[in-house]
Amino acid sequence: MKNLQWICAALMALFITGESLTCNTCTPGFGLKCWFSSTETCNNTQFSCYMGTVDFNISKWMTLNNQGCVSSTLCNQTEKGSLLGITYTIKRNCCTTDQCNGASSAHLPLAAALGAAVAAVWSPWAF
Repeated sequence: MKNLQWICAALMALFITGESLTCNTCTPGFGLKCWFSSTETCNNTQFSCYMGTVDFNISKWMTLNNQGCVSSTLCNQTEKGSLLGITYTIKRNCCTTDQCNGASSAHLPLAAALGAAVAAVWSPWAF
């Protein structure tokens, strides 16, 4: 009977932790770039992933991008504000499936891909 209780507790823990949403995250970067990206597991009050921008109205080049977990009440909204006399606009677009808010920024450079292809063709095991 004690083993059955442990099995039930383990299954409940599995289902509870298995339902957490996973989102891509990004440290704000300029010009549509993320400086550091990773993934995070959202907490129990955050049911959406988001991709967001902060546009500073002093220049079209002053745009910060961000990704992560967010409460659903902040989704698909545009907010305007002012900081030290500089106006800004925040936009968040949300989704609700794992890592639906864009790919991470880690990409294989073209030179590395071409080098791997050449090495594969010229290797003695290719034929």
